[in-house]
Amino acid sequence: MSQSHPDPYALWEAAHLAPLWNSPNAHKPPPPPVAAHVWRWKETRALVELAFRETSPAAVQRRVLQMLSPHAASPADEYTCGSVLAALQCLLPGETARPHRHTMNALRFLLEGSGAVTLVDGKECPMEFGDLVLTPGMCWHEHRHDGKEPVVWLDVLDVPLHQHMGTVVFQPGPIVEPPVTMPDAAFASSGIVPVALDGRRDHSPVFRYPYADAVRALQHAPRSPDGARRVRYINPLNGQGAMALLDTSMLQLDAGVPTLPTRTNANLVCTVVEGHGETRVGDQLIAWGPRDTFTLPQHHWVSHRGEAEARLFIVSDADLLRRLGVLSEEVQAAV
Repeated sequence: MSQSHPDPYALWEAAHLAPLWNSPNAHKPPPPPVAAHVWRWKETRALVELAFRETSPAAVQRRVLQMLSPHAASPADEYTCGSVLAALQCLLPGETARPHRHTMNALRFLLEGSGAVTLVDGKECPMEFGDLVLTPGMCWHEHRHDGKEPVVWLDVLDVPLHQHMGTVVFQPGPIVEPPVTMPDAAFASSGIVPVALDGRRDHSPVFRYPYADAVRALQHAPRSPDGARRVRYINPLNGQGAMALLDTSMLQLDAGVPTLPTRTNANLVCTVVEGHGETRVGDQLIAWGPRDTFTLPQHHWVSHRGEAEARLFIVSDADLLRRLGVLSEEVQAAV
């Protein structure tokens, strides 16, 4: 009489073990790249106006409209492209947004209006068109609007990354003891930084990067391998990205000069600062104009063309991938 043996699969399942050789994910090819998406300013600006009427920062802390990927499973699936979340935040004259801080890195890029100020760890950062203002993780930040017209800016955060890692921490104000900061004037000369430093060392001591400085640098920047001119916002203390995990750059297209196709495994969110043109993302062709925002999901071949001189502000998770040692970037050879 044969002796029966226990079913090993049943035993493994009861012990919360599973054989890898039966995994549906073993040697599974990656899915095809997701499609790009564009938020056109002429449409979104009218919807921002509804947000002005619907609520106030006094009631909801921040009047923000998130740009959710059309591939998101639900509104709780907060991402725009990969580990990048983009949004539009807006203030009316005289409004303030009270201070808070969180582990998520965030940045502000002003699209419309004048007179707003972001305070980062108590340091005032005026916000004018095209200016980049950083609020690194666990830096206190608040906003006020001293101008006479509505302001709208692009918010970008690494929320999806922190949600995945379980590292989301949020702390409301008030600020009991403002952290020590250094004046931007201490870093105003290229290639010269103070020997003695006050305050935190884990992020850039500069929080505001004026648009005029970026434009000036672009005018002298050589062409990148794909033919565009690019500058990167950096931390003056170490030459690395201005803020960890979120990589920030500006691209300039010369009139009528198309770029060679490029491909990367990073996820990009692009906002048009000035000019009109089009971007090919795989088989998609996106026509764009000032203040439009569009995504460049990973693994697509991408090329740009401006009708006249045009500039794009770009935020990506390239720095995250670079730190992990898995960033891939390639340029298609000219035919």
